[in-house]
Amino acid sequence: MRKNSWLTFTLLVLLGLQRIAAQDSLPVQFHFKAIATKAAHTELHISVKMAKQLLLFVPQLKDSTVAYASSLVLDSGMAKQVTIDSVAVKGIQKQFTPVGNTVPVNVVADSALLVFYCTGLPTDSVFRGTFNWLASANSAYPSGSEVFETKVIASVTESEATTDANNLLHTFLVCLLTGFLAIITPCVFPLIPVTVSFFLKRSGSRAQGIRNAVVYSLSIIAIYTIPTLLLTLAFGDTILYTIATSAISNLLFFIIFIVFAISFFGAFELTLPNSWANKADEKAGKGGLLGIFFMALTLVIVSFSCTGPLVGTLLGKTSMQGVSWAPILGMLGFGLGLALPFSLFAFFPSLLKSLPKSGGWLNAVKVSFGFIELALAMKFLSNVDLAYHWHLLDRDVFLAIWIVIFCFLGAYLLGKIKLSHDTDLPHIGVPRLLFSIGSFCFALYMVPGLWGAPLQLLSGFVPPATTQAFNLDNLQYKTSATSAVNAAQPPKKYIDKLHVPFGLTAYFDLNEGIAAAKALNKPIMLDFTGHSCANCRKMEEQVWKNPEVLQRIKNNFILISLYVDESTPLAIEEQYTNAKGEKITTVGQKNLDFEITKFGFNAQPLYMFLDTAMRPLSDVHYGYDANIQKFVQHMDTVLERFNANKKTL
Repeated sequence: MRKNSWLTFTLLVLLGLQRIAAQDSLPVQFHFKAIATKAAHTELHISVKMAKQLLLFVPQLKDSTVAYASSLVLDSGMAKQVTIDSVAVKGIQKQFTPVGNTVPVNVVADSALLVFYCTGLPTDSVFRGTFNWLASANSAYPSGSEVFETKVIASVTESEATTDANNLLHTFLVCLLTGFLAIITPCVFPLIPVTVSFFLKRSGSRAQGIRNAVVYSLSIIAIYTIPTLLLTLAFGDTILYTIATSAISNLLFFIIFIVFAISFFGAFELTLPNSWANKADEKAGKGGLLGIFFMALTLVIVSFSCTGPLVGTLLGKTSMQGVSWAPILGMLGFGLGLALPFSLFAFFPSLLKSLPKSGGWLNAVKVSFGFIELALAMKFLSNVDLAYHWHLLDRDVFLAIWIVIFCFLGAYLLGKIKLSHDTDLPHIGVPRLLFSIGSFCFALYMVPGLWGAPLQLLSGFVPPATTQAFNLDNLQYKTSATSAVNAAQPPKKYIDKLHVPFGLTAYFDLNEGIAAAKALNKPIMLDFTGHSCANCRKMEEQVWKNPEVLQRIKNNFILISLYVDESTPLAIEEQYTNAKGEKITTVGQKNLDFEITKFGFNAQPLYMFLDTAMRPLSDVHYGYDANIQKFVQHMDTVLERFNANKKTL
């Protein structure tokens, strides 16, 4: 009998250990955010992500006696003034009957958003509490408690909304201007008078001709915009960002742009298959609105050799922002810039007479684009070089190549270099002279960069100064750098590959940085960055380098820089599968997964300020903003909050 009892006890212990192990292998991740919707009304948003085999029991407010339910417990100091009115669950809900229970209860799977509606808490106060969660995993019931502390913020902070709006407006305007620039390419410019005259002469009336020209323009806009929109809807709002930051994509773009540059120089003509244009042209001949659409499609196909590189550059640039609206608005702006002249000249046909005649100047434009494409190709190769640490295109080598390219461009515009298909140039016009002067000035501006000059106008486009061995500008930071405090271990991981500028000390591993923050009792400045992130380099050159900012980063914070595109493989024991079932095998994948999971963001730069327990000191997702005083004020605010929290402990 005793043997059976001991056997039963042993089995129960083993079963318990098995369930504990199962619980540890089934992660549940939480993100807390408190939003003030109106005076004294607050919504606490709890984002939950679970492994596929987990079912989370939803919270119950009406019947607190339900055994199988998660619950929210307010901090003792808040319970007297705050009331939880209701809770809403947004996610895939199911009915589940626990073992030994007769009544089914509600559960959620995969991911969910729990929204607690509360009263009695004003904006700028701190929401503190504990979320006690209970889940089901087959026959096991893992549980836990998440202690949280988050500041109550307005539903949309004015600064974030303004920044996002300004970024999108800037994207739209840049792409619009690029669309206008595409008009003067030799593939598009000669078609303007021909197309407009066709609509005006072949239509029954002038009004009908204008209508057809407008439909033609709208079709061009749709052809550039709709595929981008469909791609985003089909594969998610990160697909273009993923493509733009991929090393393979950047290497492919480098090859494509080299091919385009050689084509622009006249070595061969690069076009899409003639069958595409012929089929589109056949459809266009049928007339009607559908025929007009296929006329627009024919233009897009025929002009691909000139507009393709511009579109590729814009998509790569806008997709780096990490949001779906940027590339969509970018293509909308480009299509509008390209299409607008066709409608404009249909409304005012007399303007056609003022257009310059086609000639050798169009070929000069095409060759000039070839030099620019060659320079952009170096940028794509540089992104790959930085990610894989090849050191083929360090900053000085990159600048030397660009200086030579733009000197050659200036010489070509002056007529000192002549290609086989160029027409004779007895004299140069004023525009060529001005563009030539601009090209030589740009090349001259880059020369001091060979010795380490900051070149702030190019920050984000050229490789970072940390890749340049001989850098006179860095001497001032090396001589003024302070020795590390013995209380914290210096950074060890990835320091042979990753660096930060201006003599700063940074940790490139999250756990190392947290340990240093605890040892020194300093807040954390979490810097999500990337090798191919242009805005990250701009932020460093334009904001970090400022003495006020630099002094604060160096003395008041523990800097943890997490590169989201770092290609270094993780150790086998550090590799894992995230909540989406994706295998995380590199340092960059791990950092990006952490950024998305913890903060719900996938764009860089992102600066988050945390205490030593990894609790946010501010809910502001601080991205690229060249306003130095704004960044200084933000840093001072989070530091004051950190010091105030220390005093209350």
